[in-house]
Amino acid sequence: MRRSLPALMCLTLLGMLTPQAGALAACDVQGAKIEEQIAAKPELQKDANAQTVRDLRTLRDAAIVLETYKYPGECEVLLGIARSLLSDPVKTIEQGGDTDEDKAETLVEARKPKAPAEKAPVEKAPESKAPADKAPKAQ
Repeated sequence: MRRSLPALMCLTLLGMLTPQAGALAACDVQGAKIEEQIAAKPELQKDANAQTVRDLRTLRDAAIVLETYKYPGECEVLLGIARSLLSDPVKTIEQGGDTDEDKAETLVEARKPKAPAEKAPVEKAPESKAPADKAPKAQ
């Protein structure tokens, strides 16, 4: 039994180093250095690629939201996607080059906050006000 203990400890430590165990830990958005990577890529500094940069920042912001609401695994997935896109900015820019204006307008409309539906005003029945001297008397 004593021989099994060191082996069990090694397996436990090995399990802690697997990606699944890392998902249980906090997601390291700051450590991903998304902003620094954006600044380091000359392709992303061009005005024509501003949308790609906005998209990368949106992914970063979404990862922050997921981390805040205690979804570290999903947060790591988003950071992985952002890292993947940043690893080859030329390919990323080509992939994101959709110029469908109708689709763009639909997306812009979908991003706008929607106000709650207004309730229809409730019409009250007109109150009849009979003069006090002409009001029917109770029998």
